[in-house]
Amino acid sequence: MTGKIENASDLLAMLGDIYENQMPFDRLLGIKIEELTWDDARVRINMRDELVGNFVKGILHGGVISSVLDLTGGLVASVALLKQMTGASVAEIGQRFTRMGTIDLRVDYLRAGQGDYFVSTGSVLRTGNKVAVIRTEFRNDQDLLIAAGTGSYLVG
Repeated sequence: MTGKIENASDLLAMLGDIYENQMPFDRLLGIKIEELTWDDARVRINMRDELVGNFVKGILHGGVISSVLDLTGGLVASVALLKQMTGASVAEIGQRFTRMGTIDLRVDYLRAGQGDYFVSTGSVLRTGNKVAVIRTEFRNDQDLLIAAGTGSYLVG
């Protein structure tokens, strides 16, 4: 791919499609990106039997929670990277994205993962030339905070 990105909303839509449809693990989790703007990201997963960790109580597996927090952090870091690359070619953006990855992730589990669906959001704490630090939250359908995370992502 060559050329420049002309429309910012098309770029965000392409990024959303990558996370929602192109990444096999994200498809396995069943994520849906409800909102993706230059300032907000909102990711949803529905509770399914395959995602249960405690089968007696029907509680969401902690690994699913941390995975969704991580992919939300990565999505927010990706948007932050795109902001830095305004005017770059598709090839330059693609090259930079291939070097992205999670450096560190801390998850605080605050409540049992009970609910019909869950929503994860994130915000940038700091973005540098090499690393973005992202804060994430994971809430259930009652808007109760289930878990919170802080992740560091390689963006340079």
